[in-house]
Amino acid sequence: MVGKAKISPREDSAAELPAAHFISDDGNFILYKGDALEVLPKIAGASVDLIFADPPYFLSNDGVTCQSGRMVSVNKGGWDRLKSVAAMHEFNRAWLAACRAALNPNGTIWVSGTRHVIYSVGFAMQELGFKLLNDITWEKPNPPPNLSCRYFTHSTETILWAARETKSKHKFNYKLMRANNGDRQMKSVWQFTAPSGVEKQHGAHPTQKPLALLSRIIEASSDAGDLVLDPFVGSGSTGIAATRLKRRFIGIDTAAEFLDLALTRYQAE
Repeated sequence: MVGKAKISPREDSAAELPAAHFISDDGNFILYKGDALEVLPKIAGASVDLIFADPPYFLSNDGVTCQSGRMVSVNKGGWDRLKSVAAMHEFNRAWLAACRAALNPNGTIWVSGTRHVIYSVGFAMQELGFKLLNDITWEKPNPPPNLSCRYFTHSTETILWAARETKSKHKFNYKLMRANNGDRQMKSVWQFTAPSGVEKQHGAHPTQKPLALLSRIIEASSDAGDLVLDPFVGSGSTGIAATRLKRRFIGIDTAAEFLDLALTRYQAE
């Protein structure tokens, strides 16, 4: 891609790097199967321009929610079950530290989450020395109803945007964001619908994000040829948005089924 070398692992750790689940012919789209905590340190040190992370929200508590007018379980798998608040925070600190080490000095990270996890993420960022830049509110215009009728309907997620460190000169394509917003400064409340049926035609992930949301994030804080990384790649939406915007991409996930879905979506592009 434009003005950038192909993605390659660190020379001092290449022998330890797990075999890629997939590498595109041009070497600019790579998927790894494994734990991000183990894979990230072996990827080119301090070379990533932008990270988008959608970590477990730890919502699998045997409750129910409404989906397409039907009552369904909120359980997504063992990876999403909360053991303890302390364990959750330790996990968030660990993967955020690995992401921070992978970012270049001026790189940034975006992390999405609900109230169940985002406060831990924000606190961990402060503990680790990130520079918090914005908290974006993603508003969903058509959220599922609250079945218990004991709470306000949950209709937002928070996305934290942070630079690697206090002295970072983070990238922000201000003029583009302003132009995309009718020549007015873009606010920190964004409205996007859930992923469309077209985005799920090859399969779906239980926490899949809309391509429009990820495209805005990538356009706002990176340029063509930059390296984008997703440590919890899921269905590969970050990679699809990155590819469409001519960025290089690395995705990591522990589940082969979701990596295969990400690959199928990439090949369809």
